[in-house]
Order: sequence, then structure tokens, then C-alpha cells
Amino acid sequence: MSDTRTVGIVLVSHSAEVAASVAELAKGLAGGGAGVPVAAAGGTEGGGFGTSAERVAAAAASVDRGAGVAVLTDLGSAVLTVKALLAEGDELPPDTRLVDAPFVEGAVAAVVTASTGADLAAVVAAASEAYSYRKV
Repeated sequence: MSDTRTVGIVLVSHSAEVAASVAELAKGLAGGGAGVPVAAAGGTEGGGFGTSAERVAAAAASVDRGAGVAVLTDLGSAVLTVKALLAEGDELPPDTRLVDAPFVEGAVAAVVTASTGADLAAVVAAASEAYSYRKV
């Protein structure tokens, strides 16, 4: 574990491939992520589509550097899984936040912001603000 307190990012998708690809994209667009710990938690243990509480908890533990963990999700049951883990209280690192943000744009904003050394509140705000990004 690094000595640097950095916000960790967890990307939860129903697909392992989608979660891994979005993590790779976000880190790449952030110039490699500049040391931001990003983990993908996609699919089920059997390799199928779905959301695994165990994968989410393991991913969150793997990116915890003491500055909080921002969790972004793709669809409904991913949100419910993270909410259930947060309600249990001891499954996720302290200062873990479920972020209401678009999955791809929010992930990029979160990683870019975390790479500047920003705190958890700033990372959550940046990811949430991605809803306002105009494409046309």
C-alpha cells in the first residue's frame, strides 16, 4: 500500500469486460491515472453478467489508500448491491461513497480529479457534474 493518501475509484458493472474497459479508458484519458488506484468489479464469480458483492468489496479494499473510495455503477442492481454493502457498515472501507454519476463520463472525471490529489468530496462532485456534459 502506498504512503500517499489518494482517493480510490471502483467501477461496478454487470459485465467484467465493461468495467475493465471503462477503468482502462478513464486511466488512459487521465494520462495513466497518475497513481490513482482504480479497480473494476464486474460480472459474477462464474463469469456471467451480474453484480457480485464479494467482487465489489474486494475491489474497494484493493484501492483504499486512506482518502476514501468513490464507487460508480452502471445499472440498477449494481446500485442496490453497493447500497446493501454500505448499509452493512463493515464490508467496505471507511469513507466509501456511492456516486450518482454517468458511468463512463463520471469515471473519467473521477480519475482525472483524483489524480490531482483532490479529496473525496471533490472527486464525488466532479463525477456527479458529468451529468451536465453536453455532447451536441
